[in-house]
Amino acid sequence: MEPVVQEDILLKSGDKLFFNRELSLIEFNKRVLAESESPEHPLLERLKFITIFSSNQDEFFMIRVAGLKNQKQAGVVELSADGMTPQEQLKEIRKRLIPLYEKQTKILLEDIIPALEKEGIFFHNYKDLTDNEKDELNTFFCESVLPLLTPLSLDPAHPFPRLINRSLNIVFAINDTQKKYEERKIAFIQLPPFLPRFVRINRPYGYHFVLIEQIIKAKAQVLFPGLEIITAHTFRVTRDADVEIAEDEAEDLLDEVAEQIKHRKWGTAAVRLEVSGRMPSYLVELLKQSLELEDDDVYVLNRPLNLPDFLQLLKFDVRNLKDTPFQTRILPELQGINKNIFTAITEKDLLVHHPFDSFTNSVLRFVNESADDPDVLAIKITLYRTGTNSPVVEALKRAAEKGKDVTAFVELKARFDEESNIHWARELEQVGVHVIYGILGLKTHCKVLLVVRKESNMLKTYVHMATGNYNQTTARLYTDLGLFTANKEIASEVIHLFNYLTGYSYYKEWKHLLVAPINLRQSLIKLINREAELHTPENPGFIFAKMNSIAHEEVTKALYRASTKGVKINLIVRGVCCLRPGIDGISENIEVRSILGRFLEHSRIFMFKNAGSNEFYLSSADWMTRNLDRRVEIAFPVYNKNIKKELYDLLNIYWKDNTKSWRLLPDGSYEKITPQNGTPPFSAQDYLLKRIEKTRKKIPQKILHFFKTQ
Repeated sequence: MEPVVQEDILLKSGDKLFFNRELSLIEFNKRVLAESESPEHPLLERLKFITIFSSNQDEFFMIRVAGLKNQKQAGVVELSADGMTPQEQLKEIRKRLIPLYEKQTKILLEDIIPALEKEGIFFHNYKDLTDNEKDELNTFFCESVLPLLTPLSLDPAHPFPRLINRSLNIVFAINDTQKKYEERKIAFIQLPPFLPRFVRINRPYGYHFVLIEQIIKAKAQVLFPGLEIITAHTFRVTRDADVEIAEDEAEDLLDEVAEQIKHRKWGTAAVRLEVSGRMPSYLVELLKQSLELEDDDVYVLNRPLNLPDFLQLLKFDVRNLKDTPFQTRILPELQGINKNIFTAITEKDLLVHHPFDSFTNSVLRFVNESADDPDVLAIKITLYRTGTNSPVVEALKRAAEKGKDVTAFVELKARFDEESNIHWARELEQVGVHVIYGILGLKTHCKVLLVVRKESNMLKTYVHMATGNYNQTTARLYTDLGLFTANKEIASEVIHLFNYLTGYSYYKEWKHLLVAPINLRQSLIKLINREAELHTPENPGFIFAKMNSIAHEEVTKALYRASTKGVKINLIVRGVCCLRPGIDGISENIEVRSILGRFLEHSRIFMFKNAGSNEFYLSSADWMTRNLDRRVEIAFPVYNKNIKKELYDLLNIYWKDNTKSWRLLPDGSYEKITPQNGTPPFSAQDYLLKRIEKTRKKIPQKILHFFKTQ
């Protein structure tokens, strides 16, 4: 039932109700950049945040800015939720990004690199090297670099080259001194991705490097013999990377996705040009016109380009400059050496919180035991991002080879993981796994694993559902939650979910799972409305939710309505938040916080007080249009009282954070939350790490040794 609210208040507020999604994303990246300034992080971890900021900007331009430019070119006049045209958004994006790029450059060049030098990591200019060092680099260049370079000229017979998306390039201006009148020529070199970005120099102390582009520019005479090198400068092109596939026309989705990936690399329109700060204006103009870009698409940067390459420095063995390694916890219920995981799940539902709880000794153990157990008959799983060399994929292959019925639902359109997914999807098919490639028009983003086991001549079903991917690498970097259960009613609905994914199904009797695009959005709104209806001064309503993003207008308006009724709403939203807190008479009961730290906060938890009978859901979905309307997602309920308490405690631990937490203000900016009135500093992630360390000390060494050897 809809709560009775003065709807005209929302209507009159109009676009003041929402923040712009693109600008909110810039605010998130601003917070990422702020982490690179924090002395609480070790030095190389601060450098990591510098590179993450650049990687995030790459994706922002490839997807979000590209989309706005396409709207502008198509003459779209529809306004964003906050009342801006595509052109106005593009202008505001540039206005906000310029100072962030300047700040990034200052942090890198004036803070982090000088600090790295004090720790023995040096970046040298080629011109400052000794003659012996230059001779050594000359040998390296001639033997290991020159054969891999292909100079590309620009003249009437040679058009502007098709440069790969995000590649590092050098443009050369050259005089042809063989001509009677000096003739200026232009040439390009695209640096192959397999060349080392950092070339080490042999010096007695520390790590000493020269960037590969400096060496190539210094040896330009070898590339262009008999010509005069006027100048050489680096640049980088970012292209539209949003793969569009007409699925109803694609006879073979696998081949079509593979073809679109190739197109993404060099065949799509440019959306951004990054150039070195000293590049002459005539070269900038040449690049801009050749790439069909406007002035606002050009970003002049006084620092090395392609900063994500600097993430390689984290591979160095300098532990004092990196986060302290940690060992994950093994759930007490899974510590019995002779107990199989099926027995543990039968006894009670199990909650795992990665990376604090071991992915290897929970999720991967579940997959491995299922693959090897002779009583397991069938395995079904959804795979969105598994990464390369996935042990989950290897276990599925092994299960199929042992004759088990294995079905893998593979999302080929998982952005930027398409190539990896195509590769191992073909491997799975070759060993007999039933590989399903998607539902027409929808991405499959839910994370579900179903195992059918024969026990006492009957079939028993075990389920794992999660907020994050079946990816062993990200399970160490992202915070995510997973639930193991043998609940028959939930298992029955999971079976119907897989039937929906793999065949034809119009199942409607969902009593436990909330499934997008079937009923998740409608159910969320009902849960929010119910909280408003049940609210009384004596028993006030309360919604406590944690997610990555919130941008769905209908859900946001439901939250506003609940707030006007007096419901208190605490939201932990890591990234984009289009909801505007603090609007008088509308959202003064809503507070939004964002936490950034060592791990990427990725778990989604939805709690509704329900007049005191707290109701919890975990989900793969954020409260965004793409999740609720254009993807297959689930929100799954938590029924175990102890797990409910654990989740409520976890939300409060995050809310207590006063060192890595930011508060969203009514103007769209964020303020850092700091300890007040003598309150000690508290970091949620640090607390959770220390808590598992205390738990580990209580585990018998015999059991620890057993799991280390598995």
